[in-house]
Amino acid sequence: MGEMCRIPGGAFRQGSPDWMIDWLEAADQPLPRLWFADETPQVTTVVKPFRIDRFPVTVGEYARFVRDTGYRTEAERRGFGLVYTEQGWNEREGVTWCAPGGPGTGGPDFDDHPVVHVSWRDANEFARWSGRRLPTEAEWEFAARGPDFRIWPWGDEWDVEAANTAELHAGQLHSLSAWQEWWRAECERIGPVPRTSPVGSFRGRGDSPFGCADMAGNVYEWTSTLSRLYDDSTRCDPTVRMAMGRYRVIRGGSWMNFRYQVRCSERMHGDPDGWSSFAHGFRCASDV
Repeated sequence: MGEMCRIPGGAFRQGSPDWMIDWLEAADQPLPRLWFADETPQVTTVVKPFRIDRFPVTVGEYARFVRDTGYRTEAERRGFGLVYTEQGWNEREGVTWCAPGGPGTGGPDFDDHPVVHVSWRDANEFARWSGRRLPTEAEWEFAARGPDFRIWPWGDEWDVEAANTAELHAGQLHSLSAWQEWWRAECERIGPVPRTSPVGSFRGRGDSPFGCADMAGNVYEWTSTLSRLYDDSTRCDPTVRMAMGRYRVIRGGSWMNFRYQVRCSERMHGDPDGWSSFAHGFRCASDV
C-alpha cells in the first residue's frame, strides 16, 4: 500500500470560528450562510496519534484489491453510477470505478488518479483488506490543518496552483452560472468524465502541515464518522439537518468545486447505503 503520514496526537478546536462563516457569507459563492452552519460552533477535540495515507487511494490500488478479492462495488452491482451532465446529476449505465464516465472511459492512464464511484461500504471493504480503516472526521481535519486553524491545508491565502479544483481548470469562478458554463463546455468537449489529477501532482505545494497531499480538492473523501451537529441547538440548512444521525461525513471537496468548498473545515454528508459518484473517493488511516 501507499505511503502514510504519522500524525501526533493533540487537542484542537474542530470546526469553523464565526468569522469564517461571516467571510463565506460575504464571498462570491452561491450558498447561503445556513449551509455552512454545521461547521459551528467550534468544539475542543482530542485525537490520539494515528497514521493516515499521504494520498487518496488510487485506481491502481483499488484494482489490486479487486483482483485479490473479486470484490464488486455497489455501483457495479446496480449497473449504473452517478455523474454530473449538462442537465445535472444523472444515473448513467456502465459507470463504475474503472469506467468513471461510462463504457470506454478509464484505463491504465488513470491508475495513479484517485479512485471514484466508491460507496462508504466499498471504501470500508478496501480498508479492511489492507489492514487499515477509514479516518474519523476529527482525524481527517487534524491531519489537514494541524492544531491551529487554517482555511486550506497550506494556509489562509488561496493558491489556485495548490489544489485540483474547478478554478484550476476554468480560472477564477465568481458565480454558479460561470461554473455551469464551464462544465457545459467541458461536457461538449470530452463528456462528463472526472477531472481528477494524479495523486501528488502539486509536489508539496498544497500539502498539510503533516505532509498529507490532496486534502483540498481532487476527490471528496469518506470518513467513518456518523453525521452529527457539533451542538444540537445549531440552526442549519434543513437538508443538512436531515442528514444528521443517518449519513456519514465527507471531507475535502473535489475537482468540481470552488475554493470555498475545499476548506479544511468544510463538511459534506453522504448516504452510506450504496451512494457514490464520480467525485468521491477516500484515504485510509490506522492506529499507531
